[in-house]
Amino acid sequence: MFEGASFPKSLDEQVFENWLESGRQSRIPYNYLLIIWDDIEGEYEPVYVESREAIEGYDRYTNTPGRQLLVAAYDLYSESRIV
Repeated sequence: MFEGASFPKSLDEQVFENWLESGRQSRIPYNYLLIIWDDIEGEYEPVYVESREAIEGYDRYTNTPGRQLLVAAYDLYSESRIV
């Protein structure tokens, strides 16, 4: 996933599935999985949040400079992409 010129590199589907499962199994009642691009590390990272409002605190991955940028956000339970 995340293949093409719009993304810095692809993300393995199994890694994504593991991140979804980890969020669902957490003792903290998370509702959303954010896929963050860490420009320094050159890797995607999962971030779990409880509310949609928390998503707004992240800069979006576009041509925006920054270390950690939001690439996508998913509902943990429906697995639908919301950003």
